[in-house]
Amino acid sequence: MSPPRLSALIVARNEEQRLPACLASVAFADEVVVVLDRSTDGSAALARAAGAVVVEGGWELEGARRNAGIAACTGDWVLEVDADERVSPDLAVAVRRVIGESGFAWHQVMVDNYVGDRLIRFGWAGSFGTTSVPRLFRRGAKQWRAQRVHPGLDWVGEQGPRIEQGALVHLVDRDVSDMLRRLDKYSSAKAADLLESGNIGSLAANLRRFVSRGFKSYVSRKGYREGAWGVLLAFCTGAFPLLSYLKARLEPERHGGRK
Repeated sequence: MSPPRLSALIVARNEEQRLPACLASVAFADEVVVVLDRSTDGSAALARAAGAVVVEGGWELEGARRNAGIAACTGDWVLEVDADERVSPDLAVAVRRVIGESGFAWHQVMVDNYVGDRLIRFGWAGSFGTTSVPRLFRRGAKQWRAQRVHPGLDWVGEQGPRIEQGALVHLVDRDVSDMLRRLDKYSSAKAADLLESGNIGSLAANLRRFVSRGFKSYVSRKGYREGAWGVLLAFCTGAFPLLSYLKARLEPERHGGRK
């Protein structure tokens, strides 16, 4: 009986600087699929040179472009990796072992988050970061929902144990300014989702989220162990839903709504 085939899926937009290292880290897969969303740089040529299957197009919603990538995969299992992530050698070994043994539909993998050259282990929470993600799954088990930022997931089948060996190395931000730019970008996309849903929430509820999510990041997720970085993470984690609400409330015309 032949071993299960693994597809590595990368979804990117204008990532020619980071894509080569990402591609090299998933070379152990039987198939690599790269979805390029409205890319105008050299990403397509780099991916094809590495032997990847390239799917090019334009998708407004993150969920739609990720689903397009999953549909293009032909392996029995799929490992999703973003262009700013690298599969560590230990994780690569663990993935091969798990897909050969698992009777489950999907598994979480660990994430090591870096800001610049600094590994930040604590404080990731809410929509601003996480230390484990559901990225390894049987083809057909995972479906992304129709949302712009951090779309929800629908699953078919049972979750298996989290893979504790190795990690996805996530180059999440280059520096403090990059982190704040990400907060601005994510909150704008979330504001559009809120306006489209017809329910942007209330100021009082989002003020409560600012406090509760910041507390979760700094205390429950032990962000205090990262010193000043933990304070910054707690601020961004709490600010994300509040800033999204304020953009939808104060500037709806800039995010797809009406004044």
